[in-house]
Amino acid sequence: MPTLPALIFGSLLAVLYGSLFHFWKGGGLLRLLADLLLAFVGFWLGHGLANLQHWQWDLVGALHFGAATAGSLLFLAAGQALAPQPPAKK
Repeated sequence: MPTLPALIFGSLLAVLYGSLFHFWKGGGLLRLLADLLLAFVGFWLGHGLANLQHWQWDLVGALHFGAATAGSLLFLAAGQALAPQPPAKK
């Protein structure tokens, strides 16, 4: 279980990743909410996986920074690939 500062810092990083991804890829309000949710879920699942595997190489305080970032980016990429694409304009 992460400490309260690690929980706050990790949540802020997840929101930052989701916001930057949305700024890069664009979309409406629902896409922004989806990007934020995917980044948040991926971040904490990545952290949890690293914690279960007892990885020590990516720790920043109590936070598994590398695995959490990778999880967030993986979820964002998967969400972008699986999201329905709007029809192309002629």
